[in-house]
Amino acid sequence: MLLGEVDFVESTGVMVVKSVLIFIGVFLIVPVLTVVERKLIGRFQARYGPNRVGPGGVMQPLADVGKLLGKQVFRPENAIAFLYAIAPGLVILSGILTLAIIPFGNVEDGVGLYGIDVSIGVLYFFAFSSFAFYGLLLAGWASGSKYSFLGAMRSAAQLISYEVSMGLALLGVVMMAGSLSMTSIVEAQGSIWYVVPQFVGFLIFMISGFAETNRSPFDLPEADAELVQGFQTEYGGMRFGSFLLAEYLEMFVVSGIAVTFFLGGWMGPGPPWLDPVWVVVKILSLIFVFIWVRATLPRVRYDQLMSLGWKVMLPLATLNVLVTAILVTVL
Repeated sequence: MLLGEVDFVESTGVMVVKSVLIFIGVFLIVPVLTVVERKLIGRFQARYGPNRVGPGGVMQPLADVGKLLGKQVFRPENAIAFLYAIAPGLVILSGILTLAIIPFGNVEDGVGLYGIDVSIGVLYFFAFSSFAFYGLLLAGWASGSKYSFLGAMRSAAQLISYEVSMGLALLGVVMMAGSLSMTSIVEAQGSIWYVVPQFVGFLIFMISGFAETNRSPFDLPEADAELVQGFQTEYGGMRFGSFLLAEYLEMFVVSGIAVTFFLGGWMGPGPPWLDPVWVVVKILSLIFVFIWVRATLPRVRYDQLMSLGWKVMLPLATLNVLVTAILVTVL
């Protein structure tokens, strides 16, 4: 197969249903996360969050979507029309394709509780997550704005810097599990979750995840203080909403990958039907950390961002891989 071997082949109907469910899930994730984040940040900072639209402000996402849909579609005169239009789509496509490999459970009654399980799951994750890089770069360059272009250059440097450390952080888990398959990695954690022996790798992955998703304190590509809004300065309406959708989707995906590699995936007490519940609970717990950090830490300077990535994260990740390789070989 093009993406590697799989343990079993599902029917076309099952795959179609899975695809529909993934798309529905994607467009349900973001409205929920936006209102939850704004409520939580309000609590963290001792102020009100959304509280006007609907009971307790829970209908605020619908008001936001209506506002974005009602805005006039606009394109800067200097923009490159085709590239300017497809950039948001590439970022969303990246998130959807990587979401498809997160396992929410094992095979039940001949149906795998995941979109697709391929033998090269880790490589699949990095291959398709890199689409977001091209989307951000095209958005900044094709907008014809110096602020957008500078934001795109920041995105390129930041994603390249931290993706190396992220890959090395996952490599330690791959060596311990002896497989690139996502489901095999979860099953290998039956005795102990890899967050214990690979705690350093877990921290490196999570910090890199903040940088990969452009979340505070690493939201330099969209730094409103000096670049207006960075790579998305010239976007409005639902095109701007697409970047917002992609940000929350990527946050969910990074949390899902962390749960799969370090927190035992669907492993938890109770019957097998609780497997998806445990995965969702663990993912939401990590998303809570994302929101907590955003409400707490200020944005770092760009030189601090690069120094942390190349002078601290990369050496630590390399050392973690070397130590893991020695221990796996000896033990």
